[in-house]
Amino acid sequence: MTAGAGGAGGPVGPVGGTAAGGSGQSWVLSRVRPLGGDPVDVLLTDGVVAAWRPAGSTGPDSEGLPAGTTILAAEGLIMLPGLVDLHTHLREPGREDAETVESGTRAAALGGYTTVFAMANTNPVADTAGVVEQVWRLGLDAGHCDVRPVGAVTVGLAGERLAELGAMATSAAEVRVFSDDGHCVSDALLMRRALEYVKAFDGVIAQHAEEPRLTAGAQMNEGVVAARLGLPGWPAVAEEAIIARDALLAGHVDSRLHVCHVSTAGSVELIRWAKAKGWQVTAEVTPHHLLLTDDLISSYDPVYKVNPPLRTAADVAALRAGLADGTIDCVATDHAPHALEDKETEWAAARPGMLGLETALSVVMETMVIPGHLDWVGVADRMALAPARIGGLPRPAAEGWSSIAVGAPATVTLLDPSPWRVVEADTLASRSRNTPYAGRSLPGAIRATFLRGRPTVLDGKVV
Repeated sequence: MTAGAGGAGGPVGPVGGTAAGGSGQSWVLSRVRPLGGDPVDVLLTDGVVAAWRPAGSTGPDSEGLPAGTTILAAEGLIMLPGLVDLHTHLREPGREDAETVESGTRAAALGGYTTVFAMANTNPVADTAGVVEQVWRLGLDAGHCDVRPVGAVTVGLAGERLAELGAMATSAAEVRVFSDDGHCVSDALLMRRALEYVKAFDGVIAQHAEEPRLTAGAQMNEGVVAARLGLPGWPAVAEEAIIARDALLAGHVDSRLHVCHVSTAGSVELIRWAKAKGWQVTAEVTPHHLLLTDDLISSYDPVYKVNPPLRTAADVAALRAGLADGTIDCVATDHAPHALEDKETEWAAARPGMLGLETALSVVMETMVIPGHLDWVGVADRMALAPARIGGLPRPAAEGWSSIAVGAPATVTLLDPSPWRVVEADTLASRSRNTPYAGRSLPGAIRATFLRGRPTVLDGKVV
């Protein structure tokens, strides 16, 4: 670590005490701003937030500090609860050329994440207790953040019969989120049975809302740009029809439905309607759907190919408004790494998906914080508290992510909101390079991430 003041644009560095240690290490975050508020000194010890003290009152020789406490200069930095991503593709097992649990969780930590939910579309598919436990143990071994496997809803993601939902729920991985993401559970009866089944252990079905018969051959959003480019369109109604159907099913059986990567204005209205009914329906939006539009596809650059596709500026505005007013509960990255040969090819053959973990908070800053749609309390809710609650993180962990008060787990992220940085694909931690933000300037920089009092990132580097 580099010693320094840690202010805007400067390094975050220890100015006293010992070097970084393990989970038993104590830290003082000097002059940090919790949730963007006034500066204070925050003591992290024994894995919890132990005390808040007046800013500047805690130095290396202060009374009452545990032996060997490190003072971390954090002036100007915003302290947030550790971020939680409900929608990450780690590709292991099966596509380690694109990503591994090790590389993906390094990217997560650098992005301020302390928990990621790993999607089930691996090879083999995470549709048994054995596979989800394998992914969970790989996360433990990597140690950069907590990995919570998502179980498949159907065997092999084939949409024909339910997977071993109960066995995955009672496994060591304690799966609570189930999704065939990348494939819609299009059979209404099968979807109903899945919703009924997970009620027994307070699970949630996370649906990839796409009526497959309406999107056969689709290459981008159906609209003016698609017509001009001559590409087959992916209509908004293909997403909205499934959301409407599944919201009705969730209300009928009184079970929990989560809608993945909402992308249209009509979807926002349907989710608002479902919530007004009192049904247990939640939803997420990705950073790229908050920022990017289908106009970018005029370049035919496959980096912009994603499922669901980039939509119109009107859809983007509706998504931002829905996230601001709480209709959309949370931001989820849909981090989807792809090997070079799967992405850098002609448009029709390219795989859909974008990297997201290392840039998500910056995109939320640009689209939601800087325009005044969310404050830092709102960011903490949409990127930490809400996804923790939806994902069923075990208490008191979920309570800890809802708060950075005294007694909460010391699972926190320190953000420098001042700098703007140009995204360089070659410097990202992921094994893949398919970021849509390469060469683009984004605000903010993660300076440190702590997982239950143990630093996983210091001075913007994995430790």
